[in-house]
Amino acid sequence: MAQAMRPDPGHSLFATDGKPHPLQDTLVGVTLFLGILAFVTAQFHNLHLLASWSGLIGILTGAYGQFISVTTRERFALIVGLGAAAVGFYLGMAYGGLFD
Repeated sequence: MAQAMRPDPGHSLFATDGKPHPLQDTLVGVTLFLGILAFVTAQFHNLHLLASWSGLIGILTGAYGQFISVTTRERFALIVGLGAAAVGFYLGMAYGGLFD
């Protein structure tokens, strides 16, 4: 039985619909970077300013990225970055907050 050949979109890292998404990909990268930065710096009490501010900005960029995301892979990476940014933000707030 002959079947139609379809391109496999599973090889692309972000654009599973075959179209480029430069803004969404940039937001994913920024959110992941800020999430990792906030999470790592939140482990040190004296870096609470960096942790809380990078966490807050990471939460905001991740939320906007979720709002305009197109593919499931973008949403998955944004959720991972948002989670790390939120943990870093909350720990940074617990250690001293945004202003000190």
